[in-house]
Amino acid sequence: MGLLHLVEDRPTPKNVYNWRVYVLALIASCGSNMIGYTSGFIGTTITMPSFEREFGLDKMTSAHVDLISENIVSLFIAGAFFGALLTYGVSHFLGRKWSLTLSSAVFILGAGLQMGANGSRGLGILYAGRVLSGLGTGVASNVIPIYLSELAPPAIRGRLVGFYELGWQIGGMVGFWINYGVEQTMPESHKQWVIPFAIQIIPSGMLFLGSLWMKESPRWLFLKGRRQQAMKNLCWIRQLDEADIYITEEVATVDQAIEEQISSIGLGFWKPFRAVAQSSNLRYRLFLGCMLFFWQNASGINAINYYSPTIFSSIGVQGNMKGILNGIFGVIKAICTVIWLLFLVDQFGRRKLLLCGAICGSICMWVIGAYICVTKPTEHPRSSLDGGGIAAIFFFYLWTAVYTPTWNGTPWVINSECFDSNIRPLSQALTTASNWLFNFLVSRFTEQMFATMSYGVYFFFAALSFLAWFFAFFLIPETSGIPLEATDQLFRIKPVWKANEMLKQQLKEEEERFRAEMKDTPGAFEKNDPQEHLESA
Repeated sequence: MGLLHLVEDRPTPKNVYNWRVYVLALIASCGSNMIGYTSGFIGTTITMPSFEREFGLDKMTSAHVDLISENIVSLFIAGAFFGALLTYGVSHFLGRKWSLTLSSAVFILGAGLQMGANGSRGLGILYAGRVLSGLGTGVASNVIPIYLSELAPPAIRGRLVGFYELGWQIGGMVGFWINYGVEQTMPESHKQWVIPFAIQIIPSGMLFLGSLWMKESPRWLFLKGRRQQAMKNLCWIRQLDEADIYITEEVATVDQAIEEQISSIGLGFWKPFRAVAQSSNLRYRLFLGCMLFFWQNASGINAINYYSPTIFSSIGVQGNMKGILNGIFGVIKAICTVIWLLFLVDQFGRRKLLLCGAICGSICMWVIGAYICVTKPTEHPRSSLDGGGIAAIFFFYLWTAVYTPTWNGTPWVINSECFDSNIRPLSQALTTASNWLFNFLVSRFTEQMFATMSYGVYFFFAALSFLAWFFAFFLIPETSGIPLEATDQLFRIKPVWKANEMLKQQLKEEEERFRAEMKDTPGAFEKNDPQEHLESA
């Protein structure tokens, strides 16, 4: 089992697993790479002496500096929030391909404005660039998973969608090490701090150029009635002829899904909104999906992503060691993401990951906070870490190793499984926007929290992580192994901690009952499509 194991829904020609589908996935994942890099580099870059001196931060009070740092980070996230909300309309009318082109173009424009900032022009142009980059990020973070899931053959869908999270973590790791490199090898100057800003253009430029070559999602084209182009794109992606039985079956599946959408909620722009408004079960699932991102941010993961230098300083780390430890933080996140993709998310289950991550993460935060409370390293600085400081760093990395493969990526997976394809574009937009909203709140006040609460920040995150365990245990059912069409039933079964097992048993009994009926009805299989009966059952 794992990432390299193929579980096919039907006999599949080897041509389907070709280089084109992987290249399309890699190009799309350049978008998550640009998001990860932007999130990873900014916290360290704005603390460089060369940056602070150029914009006069070295002459300001610490409270004023904290406010500017929070503005630089949070304006990007505010842009991402509105970008995520706009994505539903953008992707509905423009399609997946041109949405990615637009998002990368807006991001590049924002990155260019950030590079144009200097001491004479002030921070206004930098703020504007951060907002534009955020808008592009919000669209890309929403469209990429949808595009990957629509172009992927079922047996490798998890693998291709997993490129999204992996690209995010690799981008963050590169961001951490780029900062360390320029700090160690370049003199303090304008060029030193502008290089990390300039590198943003590389992944976003790759996405822009690649999106011009990409093929539009065949499913979106079928949805818009552009069948000829849809068939052409599907055959190109699968490397099969239009007459191939695999293509015929896939087209039939897409047509059936569209017919179901027409009969259930309709194809109009506002139809999914009406469906959500009329269904308390859908509203409840949207609430749970948004709250998953609340608890994810309540763990402190994004506070650490954006303000890792502040985190290490609070533990007592001084000088160049902060850059090294920062880079190791990014490496651990990337490695743990690979482990999550290969072994944990499908084999261990979503619910167990959330429960284990909440408890273990809470313990680590309590330990770090207790160390800072007792020793007060910022008030008693040392040239090197003592045994307690090394232990605190160990628990920080243990927290990273625990939280990355649990609460970092798992909420995205659960949200992708809570809703069927009829309303997934809308649900994806709303839940993604909620992620950026909570992300904004954390990034906007983290520096001020550390200034006023000190070690209390760690106790705050520890307490919220502990409460997240109760949320996951009592409200989140296990979604792995459940057909998307049965998620309505899953969220109605109580108690939640037995819902997955009870629904699987129920579906198994229904399938056995159907087969028994077919056995007792001679000729039934010849007259009817058994798959159709199974799906209706």
